[in-house]
Amino acid sequence: MERIRPKKALGQNFLTDHNVLARIVDTVELAPDDHVLEVGPGQGALTRLLAARAARVVAVELDRQLVPLLRREFADSGKVEVVEADILRADLPELLGNRWEGRWKVAANLPYNISTPVLFQFMEHRQLFSRLVLMLQKEVGERLAAPPDCKEYGVLSVFCQLHFDIRRMFLVKPGSFFPAPKVDSVVLRLIPLAEPRVTVGDEALFRRVVKSAFSQRRKTLWNCLKSGQFLDEEVQLRKVLDDCGINPSRRGETLSLEDFARLANALELSVKP
Repeated sequence: MERIRPKKALGQNFLTDHNVLARIVDTVELAPDDHVLEVGPGQGALTRLLAARAARVVAVELDRQLVPLLRREFADSGKVEVVEADILRADLPELLGNRWEGRWKVAANLPYNISTPVLFQFMEHRQLFSRLVLMLQKEVGERLAAPPDCKEYGVLSVFCQLHFDIRRMFLVKPGSFFPAPKVDSVVLRLIPLAEPRVTVGDEALFRRVVKSAFSQRRKTLWNCLKSGQFLDEEVQLRKVLDDCGINPSRRGETLSLEDFARLANALELSVKP
């Protein structure tokens, strides 16, 4: 493929390190009948390795300049379909379900500027996938896998850990890309759980509670939840926290996944007539 200069506006940093590419493919753990969604194939370096092991690769690329080059590159493959689309706007059930009814594997070198919204999209449609191998900015990757009571722990940590088994696989240095980014990257493996890690009654309410708890990190949980207006009377809120065994003076980042689930479930019961 002819050399294309990466576009800063699209957050492009092409992965060029063959050792890293091979480790990513190994982490995906492909079988001959696997179907793979690749997000951001770039110049196709990872696509070639995926296609050599999988039954099919659907590569979603936004860059209109790269799409015809990728299609020409893989025209004779029979395994690679290049889809010109914005992954943030793509209807994943339609995109993947119309091509194969089984569960897909994902390999993605996500641009740093869209990694969080793409993660939420994968989370919403997690039933489509059996394994996701994602390269992210190191800071974002650390947030996903962070335990409670540390500065990295936040909304993304809680939401992702509710639905995925998350494992940090390896670091990737800036020199593995062209152009070299200014920060390290990390490759994570996410396995969707058959059931949420903890029981959550109303997941929309659970998300509201978590977002509220982290909305003002320097404030106490009590002040954050009051601002969230979950209950009409403060005395009701204080009783819910007391019944859950959660000190209202704690801060959101000290609550475990189990704490958040217990709190959200108690609030749900309190607001029901």
